[in-house]
Amino acid sequence: MLPFYLHHIKDEAIQEVIDTLKSNWITTGPKTKLFEKKLTEYYNGEKTLCVSSATFGLEIILRWFGVQEGDEVIIPAYTYTATGNAVLHTGAKPVIIDVNQDDFNISLKAIEEAITENTKVIIPVDVAGLPVDYDGIMQIVNKEEIKRKFRPKNAIQEKLNRILILSDAAHSFGAKYKNKKTGALTDITVFSFHAVKNITTGEGGAIAFNLPEPFDQDEIYQLLNIYSLHGQSKDALAKTLKGSWQYDVIYPGFKGNMTDIQASLGLVALKYYDSENIPRRKTIMQKYQQAFKNYSWAELPILIDEHRETSYHIYLLRIKNINEDQRNKIIDSIFQKGIAVNVHFQPLSMLSAYKSKGYNISEHPIAYDNYSREITLPVYEDLKDSQIEMVIDAVVSSVNKIL
Repeated sequence: MLPFYLHHIKDEAIQEVIDTLKSNWITTGPKTKLFEKKLTEYYNGEKTLCVSSATFGLEIILRWFGVQEGDEVIIPAYTYTATGNAVLHTGAKPVIIDVNQDDFNISLKAIEEAITENTKVIIPVDVAGLPVDYDGIMQIVNKEEIKRKFRPKNAIQEKLNRILILSDAAHSFGAKYKNKKTGALTDITVFSFHAVKNITTGEGGAIAFNLPEPFDQDEIYQLLNIYSLHGQSKDALAKTLKGSWQYDVIYPGFKGNMTDIQASLGLVALKYYDSENIPRRKTIMQKYQQAFKNYSWAELPILIDEHRETSYHIYLLRIKNINEDQRNKIIDSIFQKGIAVNVHFQPLSMLSAYKSKGYNISEHPIAYDNYSREITLPVYEDLKDSQIEMVIDAVVSSVNKIL
């Protein structure tokens, strides 16, 4: 069976981990701090905090901004459950809206229609690695009639004086929007370094700060660094300084730090990201595009357009004029031919946890249509050209069989 995904871990990364294991630092320490610095340099951002997961990153930002029961956070129906779960954990209401037909991303029209006096945050999701229209979202939240709706409940919200844009960029590390890389596109961006992401630290994530003046990014970094370590005023690295053993717990925080073991993997992966990882992923997807464009049943994903270029994370192929049952039969046929594929994603309003809260997929017809016809094909650095052809042949023959 050709796997859907294989990790690409260089020997250099293994040696970096061994170096960490032999050092005095295996939890958050100098390599995590170096990884934060390298990430910030990579996307030309302001400041980066590495954390235990993108999910934790989303939740800690919502809590920092003071999101709580009675508040609303707008999110797309087409995303992984982590986006919605982070909102639910704060006690706020996820306002789930529909997406675009062409690129799977959140609908700007639906955003504007969904904003109320209770809206505190919008979490757009860069599905498959293609950035949303961030300038378009910023134009919406900066409209005078929209800003008049905003009701700040604390000093941080008063300072921003508008809805916060919190980008779920779990898929889009390295993607570009108007000649800028993800991480420098909006107020705050959260990345994932989960096992199947373009860059992996096993588990892990990062928060990129890009808030407007008068926010102090360094100050926010220090605050959230404490917040992610149980509210402890000094991390382990700071306590190593002479006479610095004593600490305080400023508030009851959380446990969400990244370790140096994880950062070791990230440092090496980042080193080769633009020279090896992204180019190979791009080549694979271009081969898919070239092959499937010849078939009238194939609806190809957007990889690059006038303002955006994907991170080439996952390849979302849609089959025209089929239903969910036919899609499932096509997937079964592909598996029978020895190729593992997937589906990204089941819309939130189809999941039991969200249906039980009153959400209904009928409210998100475009998200459902995209989902019902979508098949995610293998894309990873070590996928060979001969295997790409195997995937193409399996998809073509399976679609032709069902249609």
